[in-house]
This record gives sequence, structure tokens and C-alpha cells, in this order.
Amino acid sequence: MTGTINSAHESKADLPAYPAARAAGCPFDPPPTLYDLQKQGPLAKVRLMDGSTPWIVTRYAEQRAVLADPRVSSDVTRPGFPMEAQVMGRSGSGESAAGPAPSDTERGPAGLSFILMDDPEHARLRRMVTAPFAIKRIEAIRPAVQVIVDDLIDTMLAGPKPTDLVEAFALPLPSLVICRLLGVPYADHDFFQENSRTIIRRSATREERGAALKRLLDYLDNLVGEKLDNPADDLLSGLTERIRTGELTPQGAAQMGVLLLIAGHETTANMIALGTLALLEHPDQLAILRDSDDPKVISGAVEELLRYLHITHNGRRRVALEDIEVAGQTIRAGEGIIVANDIGNRDPEAFPGDPDQLDLHRDARHHVAFGFGVHQCLGQPLARMELQVVYRTLYKRVPTLRLATDLEKIPFKHDGSVYGVYELPITW
Repeated sequence: MTGTINSAHESKADLPAYPAARAAGCPFDPPPTLYDLQKQGPLAKVRLMDGSTPWIVTRYAEQRAVLADPRVSSDVTRPGFPMEAQVMGRSGSGESAAGPAPSDTERGPAGLSFILMDDPEHARLRRMVTAPFAIKRIEAIRPAVQVIVDDLIDTMLAGPKPTDLVEAFALPLPSLVICRLLGVPYADHDFFQENSRTIIRRSATREERGAALKRLLDYLDNLVGEKLDNPADDLLSGLTERIRTGELTPQGAAQMGVLLLIAGHETTANMIALGTLALLEHPDQLAILRDSDDPKVISGAVEELLRYLHITHNGRRRVALEDIEVAGQTIRAGEGIIVANDIGNRDPEAFPGDPDQLDLHRDARHHVAFGFGVHQCLGQPLARMELQVVYRTLYKRVPTLRLATDLEKIPFKHDGSVYGVYELPITW
């Protein structure tokens, strides 16, 4: 064997465990295990909690190639798919950790619909919700997002200090925006935030995740029923037209609603808080955002923060449908694959200089924080716009913003499938 692959004589127990722990005092960097594997080569074997040993892809070029390969499947129901801990325990009947398997046309564990499906069904369902996330549509709501950002900052500044940036700002903002987009009453935000946190928490039991999912699906199912009777100008109302034509069931629309509701507020909220913390720890970089009014500078800074932090830290999971060759190594049909985009975004071949440094002047637009290929993040125009508004506004309006505690006391989400901080005490 070459140095790019774990030794053929290495036992399963000797393989590096995945996910791996981050180094103490390095909350913004991928785990040391991933750096070691990347130095060895683009492909290696790792060991998951269930004892399975999928391949892990650690280098940028090979990651993009794998994610764009139609012979690689996102379908979690296929044998060999490298399950995350929270969706283990799948039975032979096709059930996932979240409960009974959906119908053939609406597959996907945890009610996450098309993101864990393959084309052509993935493409058919995804097209139903593509238009609201088109760049022109998202740009049209930028002024409204700016108003929300300013209002939240006004409220925060008028309140007590120190305060928790997560509760006061980072979580309410994307929650308000995605509720408006979907047509979900914001008055119910505590309900869906609590349940979505349970679904994405790595340590949650199968029963806990299943119960949280059922509550969200029941809620969205009832809301879709209301939209059928009284449609409005929102995404869920748009899906009711698909129900009327028979292209989608009410349950399928509810599944899509759960996916977009969770993805639309959890990921962006974590990125706002974690990005702010990273900037506070790099004051020279924070000054770039605080002192610039250039939209290109703001946009570039957002891309670099997405590259540098990469909150999706458990890898993108896939399974090979047939034998494929990656970096001179054959991945056999039925073998699991994990694309570790967090370490891919630190690949020096793709990001020259020192990729472990936060550099807001870096050209990082080609990062893989949103994935690559047909499954790249549907909501990336919305996430980018929200982050641009936040990062160009918050530090100008609160120029003396600073941590109200030590970095070592910040509670990081090591136990979640979305990385971030549980709270961020700040003052000014």
C-alpha cells in the first residue's frame, strides 16, 4: 500500500475514529486526526461508532470529484451508507432512527426529504422549492432583512449587558427570516427551535429525535392544511399547488417544510455566532469589516469565514453505487464515503498561503462549505445574503463589541451535527 491508504494490516480497531475531537484551545480548526490523514493522502479509512469503516476523502480536488460523481449516492437507505450516530439502528424493514420509512417518492430519514435522495427524484422535488431561493428573489428581501437586523441590534443595545448574542441576535434573525419565507408564524419559534436542536444533537437518542421530528412534522402538516384552505404569498402556500396537481402529498410538503425550517435557522444562527467569536479573536480581521463599506469586501469576508469555520463538521455522507477510482484507489460498490469538507477547506493546494489563517482578503469563493454538485446547499443565496447584512452592520453599530468571558469558558457544540456555540456572552 502507498502512504495515502491506511495499512492493509491495520485492524478495524486501529483505524482512526470519526468524528474526531478537536484540539484543546483550537475551536476553529478541524481535528488533528483530519490534518494527519490529509498529509498522508486524499483517501483513507476511518472507523465509525457502529464499527463500520467507510472511506474518508480529505483533499479538496478529490472531494469535488466525489461530490460531482453520479455513481456516488446520497440515499441513506442504501446498504453501506455511513450512518451518523443519531440515525443508527435502522431495521431491515427500512426504518430509520426517526421512525417508519417514508414512501418511495418521499424517502429520507428524519423527514429531511430530497437531500438524502438521488436523481431523478431528488431533482424533481428540489425544483419545487428552487424559485424562492433564486438570487434575484433573495436580493429582493435584503432591505427587509436589514430592517430586522437593525431592530434586533436596537433591542439588544437597549437591554442589559452583558447579554447572550445567540439568544439576542444570532438565533432570532434567521428564525424571523425563514418564518417569513415559509409562512410559519414566528410566535411558534420557541417550539421549532427546541425540536430542531434535538434532531441535530449528536447525543440525542433515537426516541428523542423521533419524538421531536414527529412534533415538527405534525405541526407543519397542520400548517400545510391551513395553507390549502387559505393560501398566502409564501413558500408553503406555493407547495399547496403541487398538492392540488398530485405532484406532492401533504406529508411530503410537511417534510420539505421541516428540512427548510431547520436548515434555514440552525445553520445561519451558528455561523453568525461562531463567526463573531472568530472575528473577536482576530481583531485585525474584524477591523476590515468594521471599516469597510465596499460590498465586494463584505462579500469576500463572508466567503472566507464560511471556508475557515465550516460548521457542517461531521462530513457529507455518501455510498458508492459501483466501483469508482479516487486518487488511484478503487472504492468498491456498496462502500461508504465521508467527504470531510472542513479539512478540504484547509487544503493548501486549493487555498495557497496558510489556509489555517483567517484572511478576509483571501479569494475563498471556491470553498466547499455549501457542498458541491447537484446536492450543494439550496439555501446558499439566502445564507450569504443574511451573513453579508449581519457582518456589515453589527460591528459598525457596536464598534466596542467584545467578549464578556474567556474563550475557554465558551460552550461549543461538539455534540451537534451543526457546529457552533450554545451561548456567546458579549458586552460593549
